[in-house]
Amino acid sequence: MLVPKQVTWWRLVFKYRGSELPRTKGRIIGVAAVAIVVTVLEARHDWHPNLTPLPFTLVGIALGIFLGFRNNASYDRWWEGRKLWGALVNTTRSFARQTLTLVGPRGSGHEDAQVAALRRELVLRIVAFVHALRLSLRDVNDIGELARFLPAEEVERLKSETNRPYAITQGTAERLRAAYDRGWIHDVHLPVLEGSMTALTDIQGACERIKSTPIPFSYTTLIHRITAGYCYALPFGLVDSVGVLTPAVCVIVAYAFFGLDVVGDELEMPFGMDPNDLPLDAISRTIEVNLRQRIGDRDLPPPLQPVDEILS
Repeated sequence: MLVPKQVTWWRLVFKYRGSELPRTKGRIIGVAAVAIVVTVLEARHDWHPNLTPLPFTLVGIALGIFLGFRNNASYDRWWEGRKLWGALVNTTRSFARQTLTLVGPRGSGHEDAQVAALRRELVLRIVAFVHALRLSLRDVNDIGELARFLPAEEVERLKSETNRPYAITQGTAERLRAAYDRGWIHDVHLPVLEGSMTALTDIQGACERIKSTPIPFSYTTLIHRITAGYCYALPFGLVDSVGVLTPAVCVIVAYAFFGLDVVGDELEMPFGMDPNDLPLDAISRTIEVNLRQRIGDRDLPPPLQPVDEILS
């Protein structure tokens, strides 16, 4: 996610990295080239395409409305993804707190090493779940970093799993059941822990829904085609009335429409690695640090900072 160091009006106006220009400049240059050719033909050869601005005005209004609807839908997906990862932060903290306070032998005045080891294992498993979810949403197959939180044999088994976050959740639930059977979890407390586990599964499922269900392809291609056709045909409708200013006017209009089109594309899938996607690495690191502090770890990684104003 782009995190500018100094946000001023002029800085935003001339900002290049993270804006829509890297993806739209080729299209805008193409429109400018067509507009220049049409303008030159009109000026030197009195070439009249016999088009009026009226059709372009009507199509432009409709196109602007359609682009607005699509961008709203894309932003809703982006914002829902951010809310889900905010809920993930809260749920993991709640589960860690519940683990450290509700898991343990009842009625004893001390806690043995086995209980402490179980609590630590459960907290680290939730950290592993968060990292596994991030890797899954970004289609990263390398799970080596999970070895810091899970036993080596379990990491090896995860390589053959199609849904690794869910497999980690299943293993965590099995350990909770074993602790319950040993009398380390009260009957009243078990549903509380299970509720947190269910919340984690709900968050995972909602993230997977966003990832696996893009905006309908036919709607997206229709918007792309209308935008391209409108912008490249615009010089033919403006040259009679605008004259030598046709390239400048067409570039301004093309920048607006192509920019809106690209913004919708970028926001549609919020879990990727584009400059405007969600900073899943940074959120995962925050969760890891928060939870590991609760179990007394001292060798904690530092919070991630933006690199060239990009927070991954």
